[in-house]
Amino acid sequence: MFYKMTKTLYIDCFSGISGDMTIGALIDIGGNVEILKKELKKLHIEEEYEINWRKTIKNGITCTKFDVDLKNDNKKSSEYNHRTYRNIIKIIDKSELNSEVKNIAFKLFEKIGIAEGNIHGMNLEDVHFHEVGAIDSIIDIVGTAILIDQLKIDKIKSSSIPVGGGSIDIDHGHYPVPAPATLQILKNIPLKQSQLQTELTTPTGAAIISTLVDEFSPLPSMKTMAIGYGAGTKDFCNQPNVLRLILGE
Repeated sequence: MFYKMTKTLYIDCFSGISGDMTIGALIDIGGNVEILKKELKKLHIEEEYEINWRKTIKNGITCTKFDVDLKNDNKKSSEYNHRTYRNIIKIIDKSELNSEVKNIAFKLFEKIGIAEGNIHGMNLEDVHFHEVGAIDSIIDIVGTAILIDQLKIDKIKSSSIPVGGGSIDIDHGHYPVPAPATLQILKNIPLKQSQLQTELTTPTGAAIISTLVDEFSPLPSMKTMAIGYGAGTKDFCNQPNVLRLILGE
């Protein structure tokens, strides 16, 4: 009798998770950048941004850094950098992306939108996105959906999530880490204490975890096929600021 092997992606969040770290790690593990670029063009907003990726080293680990850069004409445009949930969903819905990619992206934005709406006392459709409504976060979320679909993953597992500590300045003021939206999104998700006094997990990273992960566990028993590292922006003294992905069956 023939048994189909289950293709499992394990997300090792020992330094937290963000959207750009996720895309970098998915590229590093074998995601096709040319397919990513081609699919992102289906959003019809390519005049607003450029994507860049490069190999870098974080505390001795070679990893992929992914960045979204606004084109010069759009850097100061509030129209491009602040969009509502309704606006973002319309962009995705009108695109030629396949239905699976759209569904993943819809779920991710809905997760963040509901959290923001609960915190600010607003209806989902009227939630005014700030950092998450910016072009870079739209690309991070839709790009993650594209690469997850491309890699044909059957199951996603994850470690517990370190959120960091200290405080952070956001659009609404000075807040403790985790930021209110991040903590709201991570309800019922196993968190892990960290000694680092900085934000380790962003709302986008939290949405990726809470929406896509099927099971939280230590590293599962599986045959490792590929390993990828996605670089974060910050540098830490005693640990690499990277997201590790392990693909196996």
